[in-house]
Amino acid sequence: MAKAPLVTPVLIGGCIVILMSFAVRASFGVFQIPIAEEFGWPRAEFSLAIAIQNLAWGIGQPLFGALAERFGDRRAIVAGAGFYVAGLVLSALSVTPLGHQLLNVLIGFGIAGMGFGVVLAVVGRAASDENRSMALGIATAAGSAGQVVGAPFAEWLLSSMSWQSVFVIFAGIIVASLAVLPLMRAPERASRAELEQSLGQALTRAVRDPSFTLIFLGFFSCGYQLAFITAHFPAFVTELCGPIDPGGALHAVGITTTSALGAVAISLIGLANIVGTLTAGWLGKRYTKKYLLAAIYTARTVVAAWFILTPVTPGTVILFSVLMGSLWLATVPLTSGLIAHIYGLRYMGTLYGIIFFSHQLGGFLGVWLGGRLYDIYGDYTLVWWIGVGVGAFSALVHLPVQERPLEPRAVAA
Repeated sequence: MAKAPLVTPVLIGGCIVILMSFAVRASFGVFQIPIAEEFGWPRAEFSLAIAIQNLAWGIGQPLFGALAERFGDRRAIVAGAGFYVAGLVLSALSVTPLGHQLLNVLIGFGIAGMGFGVVLAVVGRAASDENRSMALGIATAAGSAGQVVGAPFAEWLLSSMSWQSVFVIFAGIIVASLAVLPLMRAPERASRAELEQSLGQALTRAVRDPSFTLIFLGFFSCGYQLAFITAHFPAFVTELCGPIDPGGALHAVGITTTSALGAVAISLIGLANIVGTLTAGWLGKRYTKKYLLAAIYTARTVVAAWFILTPVTPGTVILFSVLMGSLWLATVPLTSGLIAHIYGLRYMGTLYGIIFFSHQLGGFLGVWLGGRLYDIYGDYTLVWWIGVGVGAFSALVHLPVQERPLEPRAVAA
């Protein structure tokens, strides 16, 4: 029997949707300073808008997962694109902090409809058992590819036009990504028991399982760290990094300001994460996922602690971006694969969406605290150390997870 192909039309289409969506999402940190300076807002105002975006993304993820399972994946993606475009266009017209904060609810819902919860569920169902972990890794890496191009592209556009015009261009990019939806037709891959089970029954069984709670708690720090860095690292580098050597390698390739270095740092994180995420997908097929997750969170904790204890120079910024980038979204294929393995594929989108809500609670706290504590103390030190602490917590909390299908454990009990 011929082996099932790894690369399928569903995987290609899913990668393009996630790439476009995440290119826009990953660029929001670049707008921190331009928007604050134009309106004279404290850092906390636009930070709160991005934090609300992350929270709305988390709230919307299980809702869009359930929508996809009830009405179809592609309809859920189209609905998400509608929210995304409306949020971007209306934000371009907004001149108040409250306006940006409320409109980022729409953008958050848009990311939920075009993000991991919906797309990874489609990719997971379309992949064979032997290819699923790697397929999820490839789709997740596409999000990193979006991060590679998103922040530098936004920075380049801002050099020649207003941030409002950039938001409108980004809305057009979201609309264009829908052209690949005909590729995303996934077969139903589920056992007879899963097909006979209602969504309510699946949710009840999962919520009662201690492993589900542990995975939920563990994903919190991932959201905290990623959202804080995405939203605040460009400003952090712009303000705190040492000068760029006029005769050095960075200057030679056109990186002449710390502002440009901040945008490039986000891009480097995404570039390194393509390798890290693909590696995580490959390892997830061969090794215990919970131990891989614990190792990733431990490594993140060490890297973050090292960076904040070290003087911030262009060299340490580049090294940190590469190291943290290699661990960035490596948790996603492993966590989503863990959900599929333990609880099955039928309601993977909804169950992963609930787990992802914890991720976005962490994201909300990381972004909001970043802006709030910056305004109080004038730096990001305290919020950075909180990230170190929650990372260590996540490393520990994954260890007791029972990594085997829930049904045999339930029967044995």
